[in-house]
Formats: sequence, structure tokens, C-alpha cells
Amino acid sequence: MISHRGNVMQIALIAHDKMKDKLVEFVKLNEQKFSKFDLCGTGTTAAKIMENTSLTVKSFHSGPLGGDQEIGALIPSGKLDGVFFFRDPLTSQPHEPDVNALLRLCDVYSTPLATNINSAKAILAYLCSFE
Repeated sequence: MISHRGNVMQIALIAHDKMKDKLVEFVKLNEQKFSKFDLCGTGTTAAKIMENTSLTVKSFHSGPLGGDQEIGALIPSGKLDGVFFFRDPLTSQPHEPDVNALLRLCDVYSTPLATNINSAKAILAYLCSFE
């Protein structure tokens, strides 16, 4: 999958604890599509995706330990083409400021952001349209 920069598109995969299984299932159902991207993710999420698929996911720290910020740092430089962040809207997160900073960066730099199954389907279709 080639981006507008001429490189393979890079996608971030992140999920709060109660949403990890949903993201893993979504990636499994769309494994062939995700195989066309360079993937990165926060610690446990990346590990769970690699355990349940044949995909390779570059792993950053877990979200509460700075992984959200590591991924966010890729956005201003244009190194990230999309973020799939399945958030748990019903549970308070101890690192909420980091989460909000990542979401804000997606908005500031117009980086596609999926936070649930339906937005993930739409954004994945959009990103795959660049083939």
C-alpha cells in the first residue's frame, strides 16, 4: 500500500484493555488488507495482534507507559497514515491526558482516526483505496 509520500503506509493499532479483543477480531477479519501496511501499536495490543494473526506489528510501550505519546510523535512528521484506536468510553483511563493529546494530534494533522468498528471499516476502506 503506497502513500502519497511514496512509502508504504504506516498504521497504528491501539486499544484500551476492554477493547483489545474487538480490535484483534477486526484485524483478524481484515488481515489481508492490513498485511499491505506497515503496522505499529502499543505494547499489549501489538503483542495480541501478532499472537492471533500472521502480521508483524512494531511495538511501542504500553499506553500508560508512554506508548500513546510515542505513536503521537509520528503524526506531525507525516509518518503515520491512520490510527485505529478502539477506546473504552465507559472506563476512566489513568493516562487520559495522553489519550486526548493523541486524538488532538490526529485532528490537527487530519490523520484518519477510527475509534469503533464502523469508523474502522470506513477508514480501512479509504486507506485501501490508494492501491
